[in-house]
Amino acid sequence: LSTDDTEYFPSFDLWDLYNNILYIYRKNGAAPGFGTKTLLGVAAGSVGAFVGTPAEVALIRMTADGRLPVEQRRNYKNVADALIRIVREEGVLKLWRGATPTVGRAMVVNAAQLSTYSQAREMFVGYVPDGITLHFCASMVSGLITTIASMPVDIIKTRIQNAAKGQSQLGVVTSLLKNEGVLSLWKGFLPYYARLGPHTVLTFIFLEQFNAAYFRMT
Repeated sequence: LSTDDTEYFPSFDLWDLYNNILYIYRKNGAAPGFGTKTLLGVAAGSVGAFVGTPAEVALIRMTADGRLPVEQRRNYKNVADALIRIVREEGVLKLWRGATPTVGRAMVVNAAQLSTYSQAREMFVGYVPDGITLHFCASMVSGLITTIASMPVDIIKTRIQNAAKGQSQLGVVTSLLKNEGVLSLWKGFLPYYARLGPHTVLTFIFLEQFNAAYFRMT
Protein backbone atom coordinates (compact mmCIF):
# COMPACT_ATOMS: atom_id res chain seq x y z
CA LEU A 1 0.00 0.00 0.00
CA SER A 2 1.31 3.42 -0.82
CA THR A 3 0.95 6.22 1.69
CA ASP A 4 -0.99 8.41 -0.68
CA ASP A 5 -3.40 5.54 -1.39
CA THR A 6 -2.85 5.68 -5.15
CA GLU A 7 -1.51 2.16 -5.51
CA TYR A 8 -2.92 -1.19 -4.52
CA PHE A 9 -1.87 -4.63 -5.65
CA PRO A 10 -3.38 -8.09 -5.38
CA SER A 11 -2.32 -9.34 -1.96
CA PHE A 12 -1.49 -12.94 -1.10
CA ASP A 13 -2.53 -12.84 2.55
CA LEU A 14 -5.76 -13.54 4.44
CA TRP A 15 -7.56 -10.68 2.69
CA ASP A 16 -6.76 -11.86 -0.86
CA LEU A 17 -10.28 -11.59 -2.19
CA TYR A 18 -10.90 -8.11 -0.78
CA ASN A 19 -7.57 -6.80 -2.01
CA ASN A 20 -8.00 -8.23 -5.49
CA ILE A 21 -11.49 -6.79 -5.86
CA LEU A 22 -10.26 -3.43 -4.60
CA TYR A 23 -7.28 -3.59 -6.96
CA ILE A 24 -9.53 -4.24 -9.96
CA TYR A 25 -11.87 -1.45 -8.88
CA ARG A 26 -9.02 1.06 -8.60
CA LYS A 27 -7.40 -0.15 -11.81
CA ASN A 28 -10.47 1.11 -13.65
CA GLY A 29 -9.66 4.62 -12.46
CA ALA A 30 -12.24 4.94 -9.70
CA ALA A 31 -11.41 6.05 -6.17
CA PRO A 32 -13.64 3.99 -3.86
CA GLY A 33 -15.30 5.72 -0.94
CA PHE A 34 -16.07 4.21 2.45
CA GLY A 35 -19.40 2.80 1.27
CA THR A 36 -17.77 1.02 -1.64
CA LYS A 37 -15.03 -0.39 0.58
CA THR A 38 -17.71 -1.70 2.93
CA LEU A 39 -19.52 -3.45 0.06
CA LEU A 40 -16.26 -4.98 -1.15
CA GLY A 41 -15.62 -6.29 2.35
CA VAL A 42 -19.13 -7.73 2.47
CA ALA A 43 -18.61 -9.54 -0.84
CA ALA A 44 -15.26 -10.99 0.18
CA GLY A 45 -16.51 -12.10 3.58
CA SER A 46 -19.66 -13.79 2.31
CA VAL A 47 -17.84 -15.93 -0.27
CA GLY A 48 -15.14 -17.04 2.15
CA ALA A 49 -17.59 -17.80 4.96
CA PHE A 50 -19.88 -19.94 2.81
CA VAL A 51 -16.99 -22.09 1.64
CA GLY A 52 -15.65 -22.47 5.19
CA THR A 53 -18.94 -23.20 6.99
CA PRO A 54 -18.58 -27.04 7.11
CA ALA A 55 -15.19 -26.83 8.81
CA GLU A 56 -16.51 -24.29 11.28
CA VAL A 57 -19.52 -26.44 12.15
CA ALA A 58 -17.15 -29.32 12.95
CA LEU A 59 -14.88 -27.05 15.00
CA ILE A 60 -17.70 -25.61 17.11
CA ARG A 61 -19.21 -29.03 17.80
CA MET A 62 -15.89 -30.54 18.79
CA THR A 63 -15.08 -27.59 21.04
CA ALA A 64 -18.45 -27.77 22.81
CA ASP A 65 -18.49 -31.55 23.16
CA GLY A 66 -16.72 -31.57 26.50
CA ARG A 67 -19.35 -29.32 28.07
CA LEU A 68 -22.25 -31.59 27.13
CA PRO A 69 -23.63 -34.42 29.30
CA VAL A 70 -21.90 -37.72 28.51
CA GLU A 71 -24.98 -39.18 26.81
CA GLN A 72 -25.23 -36.16 24.46
CA ARG A 73 -21.60 -35.99 23.38
CA ARG A 74 -20.83 -36.65 19.74
CA ASN A 75 -17.25 -37.85 20.38
CA TYR A 76 -15.87 -36.97 16.96
CA LYS A 77 -12.35 -38.35 16.51
CA ASN A 78 -11.14 -35.49 14.31
CA VAL A 79 -12.43 -32.96 11.79
CA ALA A 80 -12.62 -35.51 8.97
CA ASP A 81 -14.60 -37.89 11.18
CA ALA A 82 -16.91 -35.03 12.18
CA LEU A 83 -17.63 -34.09 8.57
CA ILE A 84 -18.23 -37.71 7.52
CA ARG A 85 -20.54 -38.45 10.44
CA ILE A 86 -22.53 -35.25 9.96
CA VAL A 87 -23.18 -36.22 6.34
CA ARG A 88 -23.99 -39.84 7.22
CA GLU A 89 -26.15 -39.15 10.30
CA GLU A 90 -27.78 -35.83 9.46
CA GLY A 91 -27.41 -35.27 5.74
CA VAL A 92 -25.01 -33.23 3.63
CA LEU A 93 -26.97 -29.99 4.05
CA LYS A 94 -26.24 -30.03 7.80
CA LEU A 95 -22.65 -29.17 6.92
CA TRP A 96 -24.03 -25.72 6.24
CA ARG A 97 -26.11 -25.52 9.43
CA GLY A 98 -25.91 -21.95 10.56
CA ALA A 99 -24.54 -20.84 7.18
CA THR A 100 -26.78 -17.78 7.20
CA PRO A 101 -25.43 -16.33 10.47
CA THR A 102 -21.93 -17.50 9.55
CA VAL A 103 -22.06 -15.62 6.27
CA GLY A 104 -23.73 -12.72 8.06
CA ARG A 105 -20.95 -12.61 10.65
CA ALA A 106 -18.26 -12.70 7.97
CA MET A 107 -20.00 -9.92 6.08
CA VAL A 108 -20.14 -7.80 9.23
CA VAL A 109 -16.56 -8.59 10.30
CA ASN A 110 -15.04 -8.01 6.88
CA ALA A 111 -17.10 -4.90 6.21
CA ALA A 112 -16.12 -3.45 9.58
CA GLN A 113 -12.54 -4.66 9.74
CA LEU A 114 -11.38 -4.05 6.19
CA SER A 115 -13.27 -0.87 5.37
CA THR A 116 -12.64 0.84 8.71
CA TYR A 117 -8.95 0.03 8.52
CA SER A 118 -8.68 1.48 5.02
CA GLN A 119 -10.69 4.55 6.02
CA ALA A 120 -8.86 5.13 9.33
CA ARG A 121 -5.54 4.76 7.57
CA GLU A 122 -6.47 7.46 5.09
CA MET A 123 -7.74 9.75 7.85
CA PHE A 124 -4.61 9.36 9.99
CA VAL A 125 -2.19 10.14 7.14
CA GLY A 126 -0.61 13.51 7.91
CA TYR A 127 -1.44 13.29 11.61
CA VAL A 128 0.36 10.07 12.53
CA PRO A 129 3.90 9.17 11.36
CA ASP A 130 3.83 6.81 8.42
CA GLY A 131 4.89 3.24 9.01
CA ILE A 132 4.06 0.86 11.85
CA THR A 133 2.67 3.71 14.01
CA LEU A 134 0.11 4.57 11.34
CA HIS A 135 -0.77 0.91 10.81
CA PHE A 136 -1.13 0.35 14.56
CA CYS A 137 -3.49 3.29 15.09
CA ALA A 138 -5.66 2.40 12.12
CA SER A 139 -5.88 -1.27 13.11
CA MET A 140 -6.80 -0.42 16.72
CA VAL A 141 -9.76 1.59 15.44
CA SER A 142 -10.65 -1.27 13.11
CA GLY A 143 -10.47 -3.85 15.91
CA LEU A 144 -12.73 -1.86 18.24
CA ILE A 145 -15.42 -1.22 15.64
CA THR A 146 -15.26 -4.81 14.44
CA THR A 147 -15.76 -6.12 17.97
CA ILE A 148 -18.83 -3.94 18.56
CA ALA A 149 -20.36 -4.86 15.21
CA SER A 150 -19.59 -8.58 15.10
CA MET A 151 -20.23 -9.83 18.63
CA PRO A 152 -24.04 -10.19 18.31
CA VAL A 153 -23.78 -12.10 15.04
CA ASP A 154 -20.95 -14.25 16.38
CA ILE A 155 -22.86 -15.24 19.53
CA ILE A 156 -26.01 -16.08 17.57
CA LYS A 157 -24.01 -18.07 15.02
CA THR A 158 -22.30 -20.14 17.70
CA ARG A 159 -25.55 -20.87 19.51
CA ILE A 160 -27.22 -22.01 16.29
CA GLN A 161 -24.36 -24.26 15.21
CA ASN A 162 -24.20 -25.88 18.64
CA ALA A 163 -27.98 -26.28 19.01
CA ALA A 164 -29.58 -29.63 19.69
CA LYS A 165 -30.84 -31.64 16.75
CA GLY A 166 -34.27 -30.48 15.64
CA GLN A 167 -34.09 -27.04 17.25
CA SER A 168 -34.86 -24.30 14.75
CA GLN A 169 -32.59 -21.32 14.18
CA LEU A 170 -35.42 -18.91 15.03
CA GLY A 171 -36.06 -20.84 18.22
CA VAL A 172 -32.43 -20.54 19.25
CA VAL A 173 -32.40 -16.77 18.74
CA THR A 174 -35.78 -16.26 20.44
CA SER A 175 -34.70 -18.32 23.45
CA LEU A 176 -31.44 -16.40 23.75
CA LEU A 177 -33.10 -12.98 23.73
CA LYS A 178 -35.97 -14.04 26.00
CA ASN A 179 -33.87 -15.76 28.65
CA GLU A 180 -30.71 -13.65 28.61
CA GLY A 181 -31.74 -10.28 27.20
CA VAL A 182 -30.44 -8.14 24.35
CA LEU A 183 -27.27 -7.14 26.22
CA SER A 184 -26.23 -10.80 26.30
CA LEU A 185 -25.26 -10.30 22.65
CA TRP A 186 -22.27 -8.33 23.94
CA LYS A 187 -21.53 -10.56 26.90
CA GLY A 188 -17.78 -11.04 27.23
CA PHE A 189 -16.94 -7.85 25.31
CA LEU A 190 -13.55 -7.29 26.95
CA PRO A 191 -12.14 -10.80 26.38
CA TYR A 192 -13.57 -10.76 22.86
CA TYR A 193 -11.80 -7.48 22.12
CA ALA A 194 -8.66 -8.74 23.87
CA ARG A 195 -8.61 -11.51 21.27
CA LEU A 196 -9.79 -9.62 18.19
CA GLY A 197 -7.89 -6.37 18.86
CA PRO A 198 -4.35 -7.82 18.82
CA HIS A 199 -5.35 -10.16 16.01
CA THR A 200 -6.43 -7.20 13.89
CA VAL A 201 -3.33 -5.18 14.75
CA LEU A 202 -0.91 -8.00 13.92
CA THR A 203 -2.79 -8.97 10.78
CA PHE A 204 -2.66 -5.50 9.25
CA ILE A 205 0.89 -4.73 10.39
CA PHE A 206 2.16 -7.95 8.78
CA LEU A 207 0.02 -7.26 5.72
CA GLU A 208 1.57 -3.83 5.32
CA GLN A 209 5.08 -5.26 5.70
CA PHE A 210 4.41 -7.95 3.09
CA ASN A 211 2.98 -5.32 0.75
CA ALA A 212 6.04 -3.09 1.23
CA ALA A 213 8.35 -6.04 0.60
CA TYR A 214 6.43 -6.82 -2.60
CA PHE A 215 6.90 -3.29 -3.90
CA ARG A 216 10.61 -3.41 -3.13
CA MET A 217 10.98 -6.59 -5.18
CA THR A 218 9.03 -5.31 -8.18
